[in-house]
Amino acid sequence: MGKGAGCFHSKKKPPPVADDAPAPTVAAAAPTPPPISPPDNARAREPDAPAREAASSSSSLPGGAKLKVFIVFYSMYGHVEGLAKRLKKGVDGVEGVEGVLYRVPETLPIEVLNQMRAPPKDDAIPEITAAELTAADGVLFGFPTRYGSMAAQMKAFFDSTGHLWKEQKLAGKPAGFFVSTGTQGGGQETTAWTAITQLAHHGMLFVPIGYTFGPGMFKMEDIRGGTPYGAGVFAGDGTREPSETEMALAEHQGKYMAVVVKKLAQS
Repeated sequence: MGKGAGCFHSKKKPPPVADDAPAPTVAAAAPTPPPISPPDNARAREPDAPAREAASSSSSLPGGAKLKVFIVFYSMYGHVEGLAKRLKKGVDGVEGVEGVLYRVPETLPIEVLNQMRAPPKDDAIPEITAAELTAADGVLFGFPTRYGSMAAQMKAFFDSTGHLWKEQKLAGKPAGFFVSTGTQGGGQETTAWTAITQLAHHGMLFVPIGYTFGPGMFKMEDIRGGTPYGAGVFAGDGTREPSETEMALAEHQGKYMAVVVKKLAQS
């Protein structure tokens, strides 16, 4: 204990009391009332009661409807799209939850995309509008890096959500990120954490995966994208395909988000 600022117990001891000292005279005590049994629903008011009840409930939606996790992404060369599809597999693997794929609108003209040798977009995946985000129970945003932060196409989409921000329509919704970078120092972490500002202004709940992927997060034998912030892939010059470990991490993130969404819906 440090000197000066600490408090010390008094060294004076109370006078000893003899075992046979006469008890003080007191008025007759009122009769002790019988113990009161708690009502049958008392446990429902315990702090941990909702968690216990949630564990026994399979879905909070009526009629067997599923909770929806929107997987909203921008992908130029297909790497982020590959992760998005594997994320959906993870989401769909959780009972009562469904993953829905969306891409954000392209901002580059087709002439520029052709010069960049970008492959055509998959028409089976629809473009999303900002207003549609309100229908999601959770959102996973995916995008490639541009100098350590999200690509302009995804930023343009976030910029279009001003009307949702004004009314805080997305507040309380859980969200996460997955990314693609060209090199090992290209922004696997910074691309995700610089995007957290978007969630903060909307009042959304950032859900990182931490190290829940287990041993796969610690492997050093192979090149692997992905961080505690979310899944990731190294694209190299655009020709490198995602490894199975990177894909497995994406699937894990999808499942992890689905479980979080389900717990929040049941609380």
